[in-house]
Amino acid sequence: MALTDLHELLRTLRVWSPETTELRPFDPDTAPPTPLSLFTSWFAEAVDAGQPEPHTMSLATTDENGDPDARIVVMHGADAEGWSFGTHSTSRKGRALSAHPYAALVFYWPVLGRQVRVRGPVSFAPSHDSQADLQARSTGALAAALTGRQSEDLASLEELRNASEAAWERARQNPTEPSPTWTLYRVRPETVEFFQGDSERRHVRLEYRKTGWGWQRQLLWP
Repeated sequence: MALTDLHELLRTLRVWSPETTELRPFDPDTAPPTPLSLFTSWFAEAVDAGQPEPHTMSLATTDENGDPDARIVVMHGADAEGWSFGTHSTSRKGRALSAHPYAALVFYWPVLGRQVRVRGPVSFAPSHDSQADLQARSTGALAAALTGRQSEDLASLEELRNASEAAWERARQNPTEPSPTWTLYRVRPETVEFFQGDSERRHVRLEYRKTGWGWQRQLLWP
């Protein structure tokens, strides 16, 4: 019964409803020579269009056994060095990146029918840069980092509550306290794809490919 209900529910759903989505024209011939410029423009347009949490992205990794995994993380920045995010080096994704320092990112902004996909090797920022990244965030972010033990087995919610309360107190008392395992990661793009949805399913896909002399742009079939 539950499976039937799910199937019927799925049949009622649509993507890119005109009431909630504006599918804007995208002419790839006018795209800038570098992907970061276009990403910055699209990101600003997503924010302006009211996209909830446009700075969240899917992060896909491969662990030491070659098994894939994915989760949602928050983008901490994007510049000439790559797209950055932070996590504990001892977490599940931290261990995966240590074993295979290569990742893929996906941003999805449904209010505009857009996706951005980034793939490339991952670099690890020096400790002082990682700690500076953490200190620039909120007290809650520091408290979460100080709680630590990310991805480890948890005995009970009470154990989490007690550890979290202690970490919040430490964060309030010492807002510059370091979290030794907190690491800033950067995905250095080899390819960056921009996807603009189209109501007639003639979606525009433009991929930037890193070469020895700069960026090459290539259209892809939808």
